[in-house]
Amino acid sequence: MDAQQRLSIKIKIAEREYPMQVDPSTEALLREAGKKLNEKILAYRTTFHIEDRQDLLSMVAFDCMVELLNQEKSGQDVRLSLLKKLDHWDELLSQALQID
Repeated sequence: MDAQQRLSIKIKIAEREYPMQVDPSTEALLREAGKKLNEKILAYRTTFHIEDRQDLLSMVAFDCMVELLNQEKSGQDVRLSLLKKLDHWDELLSQALQID
């Protein structure tokens, strides 16, 4: 995609603005990500009384990674369950076809 089709936006994270060149189709997602990060930063600041920006960003990054790993594990569990069901159905169909 060439630069003419990209948008120039600024995302504010932890009271600092970051300029970005983004595809219009991802703008809303990036803005939502920035909003969620700022919400987590505020939650850590108020809940744990952390004021140091680096500590806040580190804790939020850690929290986000834990969430991502949990989602990946959950997705793997679902995939394994589906594969087991598909194998079972395949076995049943194979048995049914052998009878004929």
